[in-house]
Amino acid sequence: MNTSLTNAARLFAAGLRALLVLTVVTGIVYPLVVTGVAQGLFPGKANGSEVKADGKVVGSSLIGQSYHLPPKEGQETPEPDLKWFQGRPRNGLGTNTVNPQYDLILSGATNRAADNPELLRWVKDAKAAVVKDNSVPGHPVKPSDVPADAVTSSGSGLDPHISPEYADLQVRRVAERNGLPVARVQRLVDTHTTGRTLGFIGEPRVNVLELNIALKDLKGGTAGH
Repeated sequence: MNTSLTNAARLFAAGLRALLVLTVVTGIVYPLVVTGVAQGLFPGKANGSEVKADGKVVGSSLIGQSYHLPPKEGQETPEPDLKWFQGRPRNGLGTNTVNPQYDLILSGATNRAADNPELLRWVKDAKAAVVKDNSVPGHPVKPSDVPADAVTSSGSGLDPHISPEYADLQVRRVAERNGLPVARVQRLVDTHTTGRTLGFIGEPRVNVLELNIALKDLKGGTAGH
C-alpha cells in the first residue's frame, strides 16, 4: 500500500514538473523568442502591416477598406464617395468617410454558384454602377471595359488590391472629382502598381488604401500652390 502511494506521488510530482516546464517553455519563452525575432527582423509585418498617414495609423496594407459617403437618413446602403479610388465589392467591411479608417466586421465569401440568379444580379448591377460612376463627359465607359475585379469580391471579401485595369478605369473620374490633371492621377496609379511577386507569382495589383493616401497628399500639394 505504501509502495503504491509512493509511486503515485512520484508520478504526480513528475507530471506536475513536466506541466510547469512545458508551460514556461511553450507559454512564455517560445512566444517571447518568436515575438523578439519578428520585431527585430520584420517589425512592419509583425505589427500588422500598418499604414500610416499624417503620423497616424489609418489601416493595414493587408485589409481592404470601403470609401463611402455618410449614409442618408433611412438609407441602408451608403453611396460610394467618388472622390476616391474604389476597391472591390465586398462583404464584411465597415463604411468609410473622407478619412481612410477601417472598421472590420466579418470576413467571408458569398458561397453562391456562378449561375446563382442573385449573384448574377449583383454582378449586373455592379457593372451598371461602375459604368455610370466612371463615365465622364467625352469619355464614356463601356460595359466591356469593366474588369472582373470591379464587379466581384474576393474569397475573403477583404482584398486590399484592385487590378491596374480597374484603377486605370477610375482615373478620369477621380481626376475630375478632385480638380486634378488626368496625367498626374494616372502617374499616381502607375507609381503604385506592383508587379507579380518574384516576377511570376500572382497578378499586377494596386493597393487602394496606399493609392488613396497618395491621392490625398497630391490634393494637399495642389491646394497649397
